[in-house]
This record gives sequence, C-alpha cells and structure tokens, in this order.
Amino acid sequence: MEKLICALWAPEGEARADFGARLTATLPGALKEVGASGIRLNIRDAAVDPAAGLVQTWQAPQQDAIVQFWLPSANALFREKVDAVLAASAGRFAAWLVAESTIIANRDHPPQAGERSWGWSQASFITFRPDKSWDDCVAHWHSHHTRVAIDTQSNFEYVQNVIVRALTADAPAYDAFVEECFPLEAMSNPQAFFDAVGDEAKFAENLRLMMESCGGFIDFSKVDIIPTSQFDFANLD
Repeated sequence: MEKLICALWAPEGEARADFGARLTATLPGALKEVGASGIRLNIRDAAVDPAAGLVQTWQAPQQDAIVQFWLPSANALFREKVDAVLAASAGRFAAWLVAESTIIANRDHPPQAGERSWGWSQASFITFRPDKSWDDCVAHWHSHHTRVAIDTQSNFEYVQNVIVRALTADAPAYDAFVEECFPLEAMSNPQAFFDAVGDEAKFAENLRLMMESCGGFIDFSKVDIIPTSQFDFANLD
C-alpha cells in the first residue's frame, strides 16, 4: 500500500465554503469506488476562521482543501481513475507520494465516521532548508524536533509524512507534509497551543524551543501552513 497527499484548489467561481461542503459530500465515496482507502479530508471552513492568524503562505492561490488516502499502488498506470476523480472534483489538484509516520495517534478524541473531528487540524506543507542536505534535515526533524513538538504543544494527534516524490507535474516542491490536531482554543490562544495556559514563563520557553527547532530544518519562505477541519472516512473501508 502507498499513501498519497493531494492538495485541491476550488474551481474558478466556486466559493471555498461551497467547495469544501461539496468535497465532503461527494469525494470520499468517489475515491472509494476507484480503490482508495483510509480517506481523510482537511477542509478550510468557517469552523477554523479563528485560526486565520496562523496561516503561512507560499503558494498563491493557496490550497483550499487536502485529501489523504491509500492505494495498492500509486504508479501512474494504476492511478488513472483516481486522477480523473480528483480532476473532476477540483479546479486543480497536486499529488505526492509520501511515507507516513504516526507520532501521536488520536486516542483521546477519535474521529467519528464522516463527521467533523474534535478540535482542529493544522496541515503543514514544509520545505527543507536549502543550505542543509536532505539527510541532515530529516535527521534533525526525526531525531530532535519530534521530541520538541511532543513536549511543547497541546497536540493530541501528530502525523509526519516525508514526501517521496511528486505525482503531478505542477506539484509544489515540498519535502514534507505534517498534520497536527489541537483543541479548539489553540486556534486563537497561543498559550493553549503551546500547552501553557496561565503560565507565561512556560509559554515563552515552549515557543522558544519550538521556533529554534523549526529553524534547524525548515525553509520558512516556502511553507504553507493551513488550519483545517478534519473529516475522517476510514469507516468506508
């Protein structure tokens, strides 16, 4: 089995809210019919408007939604029907083959079939620093930063995806995709995000540790950080 991450852009003239609602209603079933499993949607909707201040933008226009799923093979020869579904559902899509690593499984607030998951999901498309080798960036991310991200944040789900290769010709040149889930209050309360409500000293230290660690491997000029609502459709399996 191979995992795909696909960024989706709304067709011209379709509002982001309408696009997200249509995807949630139709895309999981359509992908299931052509062989996808483990389907998850990350939708930019009104529920995550309070997190607008956390958006970081490289792509213009930025992605309107993300879909994650698994296929027996991501080879182009066997992906034609999947690509057709994505092309019919979005004005544009970009796809990547990834290697997934679940750092924190969501055991505290497990998704309910087809419903909006508790809290909210920060979807991060990341590019590594150009002055460091790919191996050095991954080593820092996996051997140092992972522990920092666990210790300094209120995340209750944390999934890392190393991008293996792009599957579409115009896919932005990211190196990784990360999904982290947080409580709702973390959208607008930095102390809640950094697991330090009511403790200014802890907040300042956690923020320092996180930014210092991120700076060790991320090219901040080429990232897209997107607050989303998570909809999990593993029930279709």
